[in-house]
Order: sequence, then C-alpha cells, then structure tokens
Amino acid sequence: MPPTFDDLLLRARALTRDGQRALLGIAGAPGAGKTTLAEQLVRALNADGPPWAAHVPMDGFHLADVELDRLGRRDRKGAPDTFDAAGYAALLRRLREDADEVVYAPGFERVLEQPVAGSIPVPPAARLVVTEGNYLLLGEGSWARVRPALDEVWFCASDERERVRRLVARHEEFGKDHEAAVAWVLGTDQRNADLVATTRDLADLVVPPPALPAPVRPRAS
Repeated sequence: MPPTFDDLLLRARALTRDGQRALLGIAGAPGAGKTTLAEQLVRALNADGPPWAAHVPMDGFHLADVELDRLGRRDRKGAPDTFDAAGYAALLRRLREDADEVVYAPGFERVLEQPVAGSIPVPPAARLVVTEGNYLLLGEGSWARVRPALDEVWFCASDERERVRRLVARHEEFGKDHEAAVAWVLGTDQRNADLVATTRDLADLVVPPPALPAPVRPRAS
C-alpha cells in the first residue's frame, strides 16, 4: 500500500534516535514536488512544539550566473556540473558534525535566479535536517559524497504531464515568456529529469504522487 503523508511524518520522526541529528534527503526530477514535500514535512513536524526540524535546499549551491558565463554553461543551468557539489557535500558533513552550533547554509532567490550565501540558519535545536535536490543519489564526481552523508533518501515520483505543467508555470512566474519556458522545460530540464530518473532505484523510499501534498502556490522544485 502506498505511503500517506502521515506515514511519511512517522518515518521522518523515526530517523532521530538518542537525540542525535539526522539528515533526510528528498530527490527527484525538476518539478517533481521536492520543495513542496520538504517544506510541508518541516512545517508539520514543527507544528506541535518548539521547532526541531529544518529545511536546507540543495539549490543554494547553484553556481552564480557570472561563473556559469565564465565556464560557458549558463545555457544548461541546472545540470549537475552547474552546482558546487563538493561544497554541498561539505555542508552536509558539517551539519552532521557541528550539531552544537548554528550552521549557516546558502539559499536560492527565485526572482534573481541566484544563490544567496548564509541565508538559512540551522540552529542546534534542529534534530532533523531535510534537504532536497535533483542529484542526491547521483554517483558521479563530488555528487558521490552526498548519499553517504544522509540517513535516508526518498525519491519523489510524479505524473509527467503534471510535472511539465508545473515547471512551465514556474518558469513563467519567474520571468520567461511561454515559448521560452516550454523550450527550457522540454530541453535543459528534460535532460536533467532523464538523468535523475536513472537514480530512482537507489532511493530508500519512492514517494508516489498521491502522498505528495498539494503546493501552496504555483511553484515546483
């Protein structure tokens, strides 16, 4: 029987044992609902008392556009080699090892389409850190250091038609006209989605679409 959202909450709670900090990863294709799931998990887990769960997206490790221009990779922004994978792996290790101090993680500003350093504080009270991104299960290069740093990785499965619709809407929301949004989704985003799909079987749990909460606003991860 497919898991419900309540089942996911119970499983996430069970990751924290003996007061030790746990790291949960949520992987999936662009537009699969990773950010929505992570945000609503953290919100629900923190609803009954002092906050003890934190959300740290992988997107804060996008390379800045100026660096993508220098490398000649801006036309495929979002591909594995347009992120600082080694920096992301190092942050996960620090979140594990430096659990007694505030750890600052970078965020990602959708309006600017740029990473923002030091914008997400993870306090010592955070016993569960939920991180999400496309390439958590990728075994290439520095990405191979990510999976060992996580206690579990869940994979967001999605209806392909709905995933594409949400991605187009997101690109339009943040500035692309419709034709440009469709071209990007069916080109760059789809190549990345195809790569991510090859990592699905490496996940500890596949989360089907019925278990994913509805997005609060038209945005996909």
